[in-house]
Amino acid sequence: MLNKLTLTQALTGLKKKEFSSPELVQACLNEIEKEDSKIHAFLHINPNALSQAQKADINLPLGGIPIAVKDNFLTMGLPTTAASKVLQGYLPHYESTVTRTLKSAGAIIIGKTNMDAWAHGSSTETSDYGPTLNPHNTDYLPGGSSGGSAAAVAAHMCIAAIGSETAGSIRLPAAWCGVVGFKPSYGRVSRYGVIAMASSTDSPGPLTKSVADSALLTQIIAGHDPYDATTSPLPTPDYHRHLQQPLKHLKIGLPKEYLEVMQPQSRDLVLQAVKKMASLGHTIEETSLIHPKYSIGVYTIIQRSEVSSNLARYDGIRYGLDRSHFSDEAKRRIMLGTYALSSGYYDQYYTRAQKVRTLIIQDFHSSFQKYDLLIDPASPGPALKLGAAANDPMFGEMQDILVEPSSIAGLTGISLSCGQINGLPVSFGLIGPQFSESLVLQAAHAYESAI
Repeated sequence: MLNKLTLTQALTGLKKKEFSSPELVQACLNEIEKEDSKIHAFLHINPNALSQAQKADINLPLGGIPIAVKDNFLTMGLPTTAASKVLQGYLPHYESTVTRTLKSAGAIIIGKTNMDAWAHGSSTETSDYGPTLNPHNTDYLPGGSSGGSAAAVAAHMCIAAIGSETAGSIRLPAAWCGVVGFKPSYGRVSRYGVIAMASSTDSPGPLTKSVADSALLTQIIAGHDPYDATTSPLPTPDYHRHLQQPLKHLKIGLPKEYLEVMQPQSRDLVLQAVKKMASLGHTIEETSLIHPKYSIGVYTIIQRSEVSSNLARYDGIRYGLDRSHFSDEAKRRIMLGTYALSSGYYDQYYTRAQKVRTLIIQDFHSSFQKYDLLIDPASPGPALKLGAAANDPMFGEMQDILVEPSSIAGLTGISLSCGQINGLPVSFGLIGPQFSESLVLQAAHAYESAI
């Protein structure tokens, strides 16, 4: 079935004229029609996808490839709601840099995927339009906030997808849905036209069926953007080509504090993956980092503070509905952020959180003086059951505990599967210094090829 192809396989098939772009798009649309009523990965389907496929230029880097996009990326001609009823029916007047770049490369946006409303969560249960379910077992959650994108890839309803991560929102759903989730360094991919959640950590990135696919997509969407002053001016390497280059033997750190957080069965699978990495010639050493539990408080204060600022624009005056349509989760985050930034509490909470954030960044910097990469599983265990996030305001922070430190430090990281427990995927992950995307992708590709 064409919809089950990886991105690299689909591109090869199109160029060899083994099938056409309309056939590839139709295969994905058929799968959406067949499966999405159960999984609910999509909020909007592109009604012009087939006609766009008929005009696709397969000589472009992504010519004719159907890609799903998280519903917090502005898309002209397609609604963008961030899964919130505040923006119900909103049609953007301009395009996000990521989606504009994808379209310029020939990709066809097949639809917009479900997410936690405003990206507030790690389960996709806080969507105002109902939860997305895990394709491996629909009694379980897909993770979040990019749960719709991860589920769409895992269920073969698209060839690849785009998500965004603030503290695990790409890597956690990738882990729970058993796909590859790649988080570029903060500033490597433009945030222009992405509905802001926490502006100092938001990072767009791909969810794919293979590491090579993630390398290819990142290659296309990465780079300096004059519309986003936080993007790096550093040149973008050819990540996909670098995968084929010989990989030197790496020195990789295994943080013991991260293993302590993991569930025993998941930890055993991760340690098996560590042995496989060692068998490839890499040196793996146990090391020590600041315990990830300290990142929870730091992230909570900084993220809520930035949320309270970013959501202030949604007042129902210029666009969207009034603030009474905010969900309880959004209201909680606005109130906590406003409190943390208020006079008399700013230094006690926000300033202190930023100081601890600096300590975490410095801790990583010291560690990367000794190690090329660090092992960082995306989740303490496999997916949790539907309803697990209900009435738990700290659910997301607890599930993202292993990836929050690298996110608030602006590092790059990847999640890929290393086994299953009762049919549910378990993740193995790597993180590297800022702008070490090539090395992280190379190491992950070598591991994936070995297994």
